[in-house]
Parts: sequence; structure tokens; C-alpha cells
Amino acid sequence: MTGEFLIVFGIIVVIIIFLSLFFSFIPVGLWISAAAAGVKVSLFTLLGMRLRRVIPSRVVNPMIKAIKAGLVVSINKLEAHYLAGGNVDKVVNALIAAQRANIPLEFERAAAIDLAGRDVLEAVQMSVNPKVIETPIVASIAKDGIELKAKARVTVRANIDRLVGGAGEQTIIARVGEGVVTTVGSAESHKDVLENPDKISRTVLDKGLDAGTAFEILSIDIADIDVGRNIGAQLQTDQAEADKRIAQAKAEERRAMAVAREQEMKAAVQEMRAKVVEAEAEVPRAMAAALREGKLGVLDYYNLQNIISDTQMRNAISGMGKPDAPAPGEKK
Repeated sequence: MTGEFLIVFGIIVVIIIFLSLFFSFIPVGLWISAAAAGVKVSLFTLLGMRLRRVIPSRVVNPMIKAIKAGLVVSINKLEAHYLAGGNVDKVVNALIAAQRANIPLEFERAAAIDLAGRDVLEAVQMSVNPKVIETPIVASIAKDGIELKAKARVTVRANIDRLVGGAGEQTIIARVGEGVVTTVGSAESHKDVLENPDKISRTVLDKGLDAGTAFEILSIDIADIDVGRNIGAQLQTDQAEADKRIAQAKAEERRAMAVAREQEMKAAVQEMRAKVVEAEAEVPRAMAAALREGKLGVLDYYNLQNIISDTQMRNAISGMGKPDAPAPGEKK
């Protein structure tokens, strides 16, 4: 009896372990839910998903949702999209939303959009309900030098056909900012822009800024526009200050050249004076040489001295009436 009991107990334990492994490895509950929803998924398919390391619920539950919504999608495509790293549930939700909104969207395109890193469900929702993108404050200058600060609101709708490879919101914001700067910059006066802010919207829309993007621009509205600084006057002030500094530098250069020229002239005067002194020093030598050679007599020498004395006396007499007249015999 004891041996038979142990055998029966062992068989029961083996059966329990087998059933535990079976139900843990094969999601029978999920299979029953799929069968109740009318989705034909065999246990071997679920087992194959386990062997391929695919979570069956991530594929079967979206499959149930798609079948109930009336979509025709094979479970192999859903599993392949999951293995590729896509979000199966979001793709199915996007397909259901597109079907309800009468937007033509196939599973392959939705899967490609999802694998490209874009939110395909958000794109479908944006196609139905356009999104408003608010640009940052764009500063631009009119021709009269007045700065204008404008903020725009861009209403866009997702373009399903251009979601793969199309530019995003940042490109739209950059292009709108460029269009605002161009429009304001071409205006003769900032008053023209303030009086007709819709001119910016029309000009920007006519440029076709949504080309190559994943969106279709529906409208561009100027939400706010303010007057900034007088850039033209500031630039003129800076230019005048720069011209002033240049003129001061040139004047300083001319003054330095004049001082240098004055110093050169003083040096030249001193040099000429030195030559005069040198020439005056040669006079006694020449007279001595003339006396030795007999070219100049003693009487001639005394006559020359008398003439020099008479000349000094006349100079002294003529300068006595002047306040700063030098004494007789002194040189100025």
C-alpha cells in the first residue's frame, strides 16, 4: 500500500508540475479570450511566440481590438512589427482612429511611421484635430530702424503621406520666424506692419513653408506684436561715436607729428647755431693768419675794431628806450 501510494503521489506531483509549466508557458487564458472574441489563434501559435520571446498579450490583445473594430490585420504582421521594435498597440489604435475619421491609412504605412520614431496615433489625431504651434518672440527691424517683436501661432495638420522623412515642428517654427523677419525687414516703416499685421500672415503663407515637412500649414496668425528699440538711431549713435574716436585719433596723430617736427626744427636751429659759433671761431684765426702773411696790417686791424665798437655803441643807444634793452656789449 505504501509503495502504491508513493507512485500515485508522484504521478500527481508530476501532473501538477506539468500543468503549472504548461499554463505558465502557454497563456491559455489569453487563448480563451481570443476565441471568445472571434480571433482564431491556435495554442501552437502562442507557443511559437513564447519560443520567439514575444509576449503574446502584446500581440493578441491588439489583434482582438482590431478584429472588433472591423480591421483586417494578420497576426503575423503584428508579431513582425513587435519583433522590429514597434508599438503594436499604438499602431492598431491609430488604424482604428483613421478608419473612424475616413483617413486612408494602411498597416504598412502606419508601421513605417511608428518605426521611424513618430507617434502615429498622435499624427492621426492631429489630422483630425489640427494642432496650434506657438513660435517664440521673433525680433525684426523695419527699414526705418524700428525693432518689432512678433509672436505667431501656426495652425498645422499632420500630413500622413509625409510623416516618414518629413521635417518636424522645429523646422516650421524656424521657417515662420524667417518669414516674419523678411516681411518686417521689407516694410518701409514699422507703422505699416502695425497697421496691417495680417500682411505678415499672407506673405508667410504664400512662401509655402510646409514644403518638405510632415505638416500642412492651415493658417498663421500674429498673436502679439510690440515695438522694441530704435535700432537705427542706436546704430547712428554708435557710428558717430566711432567717427569721433577716429577723428580724435587722427588729431592726436597730427599733434604728435607737429611736436616731432618742432623738435626736429629745434635740433636744426641748434645745429645752425653751432655752425655759426664754429664760423665765428674761425674769424680770429683768419685774422691772425692774415697778419702773419702780411695781408692785413695793424692799422687795418685797429680800424676794424673801431668799426665794431661803433656798431655796438649805436646798437646800445638805439635800444636804450626799450624796457628789456640789453646792456652795451651784451648779446641778446
